[in-house]
Amino acid sequence: MRQVPTRIHRDVPPTPMWSYGETVPGPTIESRTNHPILVEWVNALPTSHFLPIDHTLHGAAADQPGVRTAVHVHGAKVPPQYDGFPEDWQTPGQTYQAVYPLDQDAATLWYHDHAMGIERLNQYAGLYGFFILRDEAEDKLGLPSGKYEIPLAFADRLFAEDGSLYYPDSGDPAAPWIPELYGDAMLVNGKLTPYLEVEPRPYRFRVLNAANSRTWIFSLSNSQSFHQIGSDQGLLSAPVELNQLQLSPGERGDIIIDFSSARGQRLTLNNQSWELMQFRVAGSTPQSLVPGPSVPASPVPVPYSLFPVPSFLRSISPIPESQSVKTRLMILREFMDIAPKRMLMLLNATRWHEPITERPELDSVEIWSFANTTADIHPIHLHLVRFQVLDRQSFDADEYLLSGKLNYRGAPSLPPLGERGWKDTVQTYPETVTRIIVRFEGYVGRYVWHCHLLEHAANEMMRPFEVIPKA
Repeated sequence: MRQVPTRIHRDVPPTPMWSYGETVPGPTIESRTNHPILVEWVNALPTSHFLPIDHTLHGAAADQPGVRTAVHVHGAKVPPQYDGFPEDWQTPGQTYQAVYPLDQDAATLWYHDHAMGIERLNQYAGLYGFFILRDEAEDKLGLPSGKYEIPLAFADRLFAEDGSLYYPDSGDPAAPWIPELYGDAMLVNGKLTPYLEVEPRPYRFRVLNAANSRTWIFSLSNSQSFHQIGSDQGLLSAPVELNQLQLSPGERGDIIIDFSSARGQRLTLNNQSWELMQFRVAGSTPQSLVPGPSVPASPVPVPYSLFPVPSFLRSISPIPESQSVKTRLMILREFMDIAPKRMLMLLNATRWHEPITERPELDSVEIWSFANTTADIHPIHLHLVRFQVLDRQSFDADEYLLSGKLNYRGAPSLPPLGERGWKDTVQTYPETVTRIIVRFEGYVGRYVWHCHLLEHAANEMMRPFEVIPKA
């Protein structure tokens, strides 16, 4: 981890940012399932932070080092000592060795900072990168690979006129925390308005929302559809045809875009009204894709059927609700804090430092029901585990806040097809109960569950849980 001059655009001066290597995002780590690796994370950052620390936040007091890092591989099933617990941080000059067993299916994981109280600043400064896990089952599907498989990390930022990274504050120097952050510069793999030259054929894009607060709704400018083949924890059971993909912070979407019908065109990938990046499609089909040596090249677009997306990707067995040994109701709620006077978001009205209340047994199954009484979509992330989304059901949030009664409105709805794989981060909609079913497998020890809106997590919307041995 170091400070590096980063050029986000050819017309913008180099911007000092923090990275796990020489670029933002950091280097993509690739490995294979059941092939453990050891990573030594070296903190070579400056000793003072260049973004506004709020010393009133838990874990960020003025007597703590201003620069601290705790690396978390998001989505990895790891022993607790290697998970990047927010209080297990390192300062400049220190190193941290972590072993990742990788005893899990192929998936698009990612790594980022998780230091208590300043995670939002460290990630905003540039401390994030891809961690891609592969396996033989995925290899056999013949999905686009090599130069036709591209990770894309999306993050919004603010920059000053001199090109330096800017993080806004509340206006109170003693308490600069802000509840959410939305930038006007949309970065794709650390670049502003980039373009990608592509061939008229299918490409696989591993899409990551690495923003602090922004939910992205991706679509193509020519309104063509694409296929989602995976989510947070790997492949879906079957591809899902979409015209748009919505991802909240922390979520990943694995998609295939076929450019064969857009030969010679320029398309943009959009987030609603924002143009994020351009695809410049070449005017001919690569000879390797022409169907047979006797068929001459033709200006006619190659039929989509020549590039089939596999109809079956992998077997995903639903966890039966009957296996659940406990159902937990988790209330997502906003309060007005007194000192300093500002918004406070809590999970079950409980702060980080209070006693642990969730202690699932190893290998047990539980249902967690997130009742969101706020007006925000809160992406809730559980460390260590993967889970399945059961359903969502609207409820009367005002009635609950007045009386504590959970009155539902209408019937529950199943998650969309793109959410019916294995997840580790779930969008909890306003005035909605979102139910997930989880098997707490892997290891015993302390882990974390939290909102992945980083400003929320920094101000108490994060709680520890502990996996305990079987009784």
